[in-house]
Order: sequence, then C-alpha cells, then structure tokens
Amino acid sequence: MDGARIPRVDERILDRRGLDLLIDVLRERGYRVVGPTVSDTAIVLGELKSGADLPAGWGVETAPGRYRLHRRDDAAVFAHSSGPQSWKQYLHPPRRQLWSTTRDGPWEPPVVDETPCAFVGVRGCDLAAIAVLRRVLCPDPDADTPTARRFRSLFVVAAHCTEPGGVCFCASMGTGPAAGAGYDLALTELLDNHGHRFLVDVGTESGAAVLGDVESRVAEADDVEGARRAVADAARHMGRHMPDTDLRELLRRARDADVWEDVADRCLTCGNCTMVCPTCFCTTTEDTTDLTGEHAQRWQHWSSCFELDFSHLHGGDVRTSGESRYRQWMSHKLGTWFDQFGSSGCVGCGRCIDWCPVGIDITEEAARLSQLLPAWGEDDR
Repeated sequence: MDGARIPRVDERILDRRGLDLLIDVLRERGYRVVGPTVSDTAIVLGELKSGADLPAGWGVETAPGRYRLHRRDDAAVFAHSSGPQSWKQYLHPPRRQLWSTTRDGPWEPPVVDETPCAFVGVRGCDLAAIAVLRRVLCPDPDADTPTARRFRSLFVVAAHCTEPGGVCFCASMGTGPAAGAGYDLALTELLDNHGHRFLVDVGTESGAAVLGDVESRVAEADDVEGARRAVADAARHMGRHMPDTDLRELLRRARDADVWEDVADRCLTCGNCTMVCPTCFCTTTEDTTDLTGEHAQRWQHWSSCFELDFSHLHGGDVRTSGESRYRQWMSHKLGTWFDQFGSSGCVGCGRCIDWCPVGIDITEEAARLSQLLPAWGEDDR
C-alpha cells in the first residue's frame, strides 16, 4: 500500500464479471493475488488464478470450538466470516531462513521472493490486524528490509462485512464491520433483485489507477444506501462483544483473580489461539546442520507463549503452569500491548474462540473478570 490518500472519488459499481476482471488486472500488473478459496472443508487463503477460485455460494457456521462449511442459496463470494488462516502468514511467514553457511564459507543471506501481494477480501478486523503487525514488525516503515518492502508493496482490496459470524466481536473492538483506513479499494457485496454487484470505495491513488482498468459504472444512490445499511445491520448482529470497560486496567487488577485457575482447568495450552490470531507475532530460532556437518542454516519460525519453554531462562521456565501462560496471553493481548504498541492486540475476529478445541471464549472470560470489579475495593486500584 502506498498510503497516498486521494480526494473523495464517487463510488463505483462492479458486477460479478467486473470482480473477476479486477483480479485479472492485478495479476497483469505483477501482483500475486491472494484471497479466500475453498479447500479441505474450510474457507482458506490461497493464490487466486482467477475469480473462479473465490468461494462463490459458500458460507460458514461458527461457534466456540466449531467451524462448519455449508452451501448457501445464493452466489455470494464474501458472505463468510474469518477462516482458520489470517493474512499474517504472507506478511510474517510461519517459517523463514535467516542465513546459511558452510564450514569455511561466508555467511549467505536467503533468497527472498519479492513478488508484491494483492490481498482480496480483507475484512475490517484483518485490515486492523495488518496495521498492528506493521507497527510491530516495521518500526521504521522506510527500512530496506524484506519485511518493510513487503508491507510497502502490498495492495489491499478490503471487503466491508455484511454477515458477521457467531464468534465475531469486531464492533466492540472498533475494527469493523466496516473496514477502516488502509485499503486501496474496498468492496461491499450486494445481492438482491437488482443483481449481484459490488459497491467500490477508492482509498488510494494506486486503487484509483487499478479500478480505472476495470469496467465499472457510477453507483446510484440506492446502491450506496443499501450497502451502508447492510454494513450497519452487521454491527447490530454481531455474535459477541467485549465488555465496555477499561480492559487494560481490568487485567492489571485481575492478576491474582481466581478465574485463571478455572480457565487453566479447561485450557489444553495447545497454542491454537496464538497460531490463528492475526496479530500474534512471537518467534523463535533454530540452527540446523546436514549429516556431514559442513553446512548450517538458521531458521526463524512462529512460537507461542503457551509453549512451556517460551519463557525459559537460565535456571528454568518462568511460566510453568497453564494458568500463568493463559493469563500472560490474555493480559498481553488486551492490556500490556497498549504499553508496547499503543493499541490493543485484539481486533475482534473471533478466531481464538472458533479454533479453541475446548471452546474457551475470550469475551466471556473478560466479562467474568469485569463482573469481579465491584467486589474489589478501592484499595485494589
């Protein structure tokens, strides 16, 4: 994303064929186009060769510890909530080589694929997560590093959400269902008696240039009103919400609350929540050699604060109990993240609820903590 804002441009309308052409134009411009597609009984992110790869006519049912794909009675392509993957995997790869060397040879940097990516169908929550990752991973956005270049070359086609899932709570986190700043183009899908179409909002000069290569028409007032109303209705039909309280202060005061032990009795410390989270960024490194001992490599890969040795120091592990590890994750995500990066680390996508094997719900746990506040005296502040 070049970040260059433009004067307000009249909203445009793409038909279904126009969406396919948009993907073709992005590919012709040299982008690797990534978006939602159906694979392995889930809607996952993958490279789109054409608009035919989009999940037309598929929806999902989500609940704590439950995700089910189902056929819809229409051909909507963005009428589904977040799947098991996030865009993080393309900006902060799960595994990457840092260097390689031989016994008597020089240090060799890895070969990095610098193909720019175009993300199609980015929800408001995930757009906010991309902004969070940029702050975390690129403190200097102009740095000459593969990560910084990856963010700078990114093109984003957002999708304003009109059908939130059962575990979504982005409205209470201020990240959706409408996509916020940071997109090049944003689509609102409309499917009614007037046909299947997409209202397009232009966010940057790059977005305007790409849209100029795709056949579209000026949106009518009814199109704009219908799209805005659909997104507003989505906010009112959100599956969950965070308690309306100061979560940062809540978690500071909740350090010794009894609820952590109860959560630990259910938590498997599997780390699923951190793996599917669009903002968790922790990594570790490992060195490998071949059988001859002549070649060595250093690799970086995702790690999790739920791993027993994540907090290992000389002398042992700092957080040995599941109770302390869950408390660390939730306290960092909703509390101390503010101290480090100036925002919450949670964007309300609900993936951690959806993909928890035992259905632990971060919104329920936060609500339970907030209910304890009246019982805590002023001396606890």
